[in-house]
Amino acid sequence: MKKFPEKEYSVPFFKENGYVRKLCPKCKEYFWTQNPDQETCGEATSEGCAFYSFINNPPTKKSYSLSEMREAFLSFFEKHGHTRVKPYPVVARWRDDIYLTHASIIDFQPYVTEGIAPPPANPLVIVQPCIRMVDISNTGPTFGRHLTIFEMGGHHAFNYPEKRLYWKDETIRYHHKFVTEVLGVKSEEVIYKEGIWSGGGNAGPDVECIIRGLEVATLVFMKYKVVNNEFVELPILTVDTGYGIDRYAWLSQGVPSCFQAVYGDLLKKLFEIAGITEINHELLTKVAEVSGLVSLDKTASRLAARRRIAEIVGMSVEELDKVLLPLENVFAVADHTKCLSFILSEGVVPSNVQEGYLARLLFRRIYRLLKMLGVPDKLYDIMDMQIDYWSKDYPHLKEMRNEIMDILSIEEKKFGETIKRGEGLVKRIAEELKTKGADKIPVDTLTELYDSHGLSPEIVKEFAEREGVKTEIPENFYALIAQRHIQAPLKLSGEKPEKSLEAAVSNLPETTLLYYKDQYMKEFEAEVVKVLNDEYVVLDKTCFYPEGGGQPADKGYLIFNGNKIEVVDVQKVGRVIVHKVKGSVLPKGGDIVKGVIDWDRRYSLMKNHTATHVINGAARQVLGQHVWQFGTQKGVNSSRLDITHYRRLTLEEVHKIETLANQAISRHIPVETSWMPRNKAEKLYGFRLYQG
Repeated sequence: MKKFPEKEYSVPFFKENGYVRKLCPKCKEYFWTQNPDQETCGEATSEGCAFYSFINNPPTKKSYSLSEMREAFLSFFEKHGHTRVKPYPVVARWRDDIYLTHASIIDFQPYVTEGIAPPPANPLVIVQPCIRMVDISNTGPTFGRHLTIFEMGGHHAFNYPEKRLYWKDETIRYHHKFVTEVLGVKSEEVIYKEGIWSGGGNAGPDVECIIRGLEVATLVFMKYKVVNNEFVELPILTVDTGYGIDRYAWLSQGVPSCFQAVYGDLLKKLFEIAGITEINHELLTKVAEVSGLVSLDKTASRLAARRRIAEIVGMSVEELDKVLLPLENVFAVADHTKCLSFILSEGVVPSNVQEGYLARLLFRRIYRLLKMLGVPDKLYDIMDMQIDYWSKDYPHLKEMRNEIMDILSIEEKKFGETIKRGEGLVKRIAEELKTKGADKIPVDTLTELYDSHGLSPEIVKEFAEREGVKTEIPENFYALIAQRHIQAPLKLSGEKPEKSLEAAVSNLPETTLLYYKDQYMKEFEAEVVKVLNDEYVVLDKTCFYPEGGGQPADKGYLIFNGNKIEVVDVQKVGRVIVHKVKGSVLPKGGDIVKGVIDWDRRYSLMKNHTATHVINGAARQVLGQHVWQFGTQKGVNSSRLDITHYRRLTLEEVHKIETLANQAISRHIPVETSWMPRNKAEKLYGFRLYQG
């Protein structure tokens, strides 16, 4: 990835406060420190740049719980002119490129960062629950440096060309003031490490904040849009900060793991459930101090890290594994069950696609961990405890408790059926391998069995070994699987021929959309702006509705100079509406045309479109709040509505939905449409807006 020069990081704050820039000999990254004798960047990493020195020795003036740290962060920035904004959902339904919210800036991409819509406040402060499934394999072994669900504190400033708020220097000053004046950390203990951040289509230089080995915040200066792996400067400079609220709480408490800091008494109950009654706290502290060495990725293995740690604490790898594996599994269960409860509370139904796939992956990993701990029957008790614990801060969890439990019950039954089918499938694969002289199941086959058949590698290993075939499971298997499914698939550029018109219309004026001003307009007059490729007509205004939201495009005619040509398709390309026409004579630029809509067809589509929303609302009342529109296709004579639900509908449920929908229609409720800013619409109607 592109490296930024020193000038991108050299801010007045560093010079004024005696910070010097140095190169870490171990990780080869530059960092800024007030200590001229500091040799490394001070971060506890797999390269061994440092170890944690805050365990049993917190640098803060007091201990903070997670909720106390959250409030301290929000209050600090409120006092410094930032408006507090409520957290967004963890399911990013307003995005078409990702499924889950993995950073606070996701809430404002791409609408705000690209100037499409204003931010809800500027500057603002938010604490956003985030989910990063790519960290699933590291959750547990790294003692909490990696979590699948965590809280990110973000103070964001959107600097427009005509209005600048603050940028790099002020951002770093804010961080330093928070950690030194509010938390009481000594200034000389705060190291700033240079880095590069890229995500969500944007990028920029960043500084990572290190205190006693722990990276607690990343301050990103988003100034580029990533286009074909090239950095293109943005007109809006965005301050994108990520304060690890969980990590700050861990730092302040100085406990061996972040899980103890975040889950407190709940973690103790999980240890009791797992039958872990005695914990060697002295050993746990020693391991915690060097746990930064662990990173289960392509370049670092758990076994190699375990060997280094075992050597440091004076034990064999086998002895250390015997002590740590049960603890790490409980840590992971704590994290994963919280993560699953948040996802399910927002209406995600475990499935084989999109965010449902990630929910299913979590469920099956939790099941495996509980089985290893010998308590697979305790899932419901643990989920219930999580809902109670977190609903104080996130009350929607309690509201969805019954539906969450129903979804878990159905998913457990489906998993049981999958295991039964899987035994025969693995047996056949093992026989085929043996006939070819092979004695091990390839990793590609493990991946295929998980992706296509839902069989976790541990189950495959169990069945395969009965048949005399070995199975080696990659340590980061679940992270690799999650990585393949965290982003929505890119739409093929060749899907629509109109895609090729993007360049041709890029400099044309925005089309005035008459169908939003008067939905019942049947005819209109407009001026021809341009004719493209002898088959696409661009007008200055139109009431032809383009294909979108599952509704087919309008059809009709254009009449001009005594000629009449057919409009066979309408598409929106950027801000311009293009009309695909069929006729022997075409209009020219500047001609005045009369547009005539095929009204009977349009009116039927309008009614069917409204009907799908009515049925969706009825389904939610009958089936529960987990119901979301998953897909739809409106037609002239019939329409299709796909909804999220965890089991096949009964005839009684279908009848109830139909009855409710018909009752709503018979009340002749006026259908009203209105335009309002995105922020106001989200505030009034919530995130149910984002489903067509």
